[in-house]
Amino acid sequence: MSALDNWGEALMNNYGTPPIELVSGHGAVVTDTAGREHIDMLAGIAVNALGHAHPAVIDAVTRQISHLGHVSNLFASQPVVELGQRLKAKLGDDSARVFFCNSGGEANEAAFKLARLTSRRRVLAAHDGFHGRTMGSLALTGQPAKRAPFEPLPAGVEFYPYGDIDYLRALVEMDPANTAAIFLEPVQGETGVIPAPGGFLQGVRDICDAHGILMVTDEVQTGVGRTGSFFAFEHSGVVPDVITMAKGLGGGLPIGATIARGRAAALFQPGSHGTTFGGNPVACAAALAVLDVVDDAFIAEVARKGELLRELVAQIDGVKAVRGLGLMLGVVLEHEIAKETVAAGFKHGVILNAPSSRVLRLTPPLVITDDEIRGAAGRIAASIAAATEGEENR
Repeated sequence: MSALDNWGEALMNNYGTPPIELVSGHGAVVTDTAGREHIDMLAGIAVNALGHAHPAVIDAVTRQISHLGHVSNLFASQPVVELGQRLKAKLGDDSARVFFCNSGGEANEAAFKLARLTSRRRVLAAHDGFHGRTMGSLALTGQPAKRAPFEPLPAGVEFYPYGDIDYLRALVEMDPANTAAIFLEPVQGETGVIPAPGGFLQGVRDICDAHGILMVTDEVQTGVGRTGSFFAFEHSGVVPDVITMAKGLGGGLPIGATIARGRAAALFQPGSHGTTFGGNPVACAAALAVLDVVDDAFIAEVARKGELLRELVAQIDGVKAVRGLGLMLGVVLEHEIAKETVAAGFKHGVILNAPSSRVLRLTPPLVITDDEIRGAAGRIAASIAAATEGEENR
């Protein structure tokens, strides 16, 4: 019996019933219950940085769980300390400190609480941004349709047009002494893979420096080499005060991290925040394995592969434009057939995602091979053609 047969009887309906059931995966290829193979161009929504069943993650998790599993943060364990040190080194600031949790939403909740601890009340976030679905992270999410059913949300958040530095500067100057933090994504993922325009992050950094405001960069989707640098903010040459991470960090295991530097690193004190499962030794061991693989040479390959994927997909009939960085690309279609293309993809052996009616989001495992990229491009082309034909026949 397929898991799909009992999905609706066992689970709440917030996801609907999935179209297929997956049973195994290796690298960038997954297999469904019918034995069909699909090139995975989503990677669990940018989570499986090393793909499926990567030996380094399997070995690290197996060794760790056989010695020590969950201990809570009432006790120390080596993997959590080592991972914190490794992330500090990636940031290159000795003042940095790390808080571990279990997801991107939780990481952004922690950043929100850091902002509150400055004793300032205003927090600014971008229109169309996405920071999670918990009540605090949803308050930061600039998408009214997601927010409206759950209002009233935590107060004090105001929104600015993403990329509009003049609007943001004017908004800050309405009450700079009471502005705690500015949140942003270097690339807006859930809106359709929209990179910040050139100079925007530097402009935000300048505003924050001028008024003592925390610059908070959400790297949940863009971090761990996804965009061709370890952190996406590195493309702009700035360093935020607070960075949130999750997704690719754990290689498929749930982990989130909030990294703060300078004065922001000292805002949390005993009792001000916590989580039972955050910093779990097993999840931290998996993350350490990921960091061992995702070195500078690996990240350079991500950038190269991203250019190959961009070039091939841009040539497909029905594609208007390709935007994004590294292996985080948004494919803008000529017609509003993105969701239909995703459905056609299951028949043509490719896993896709449609954050909007005209955009496909491509976030494949970072270990995807050149041959798999070429194969995926061909399957995407076939899926777009099938969706276009279906649109024309309606």
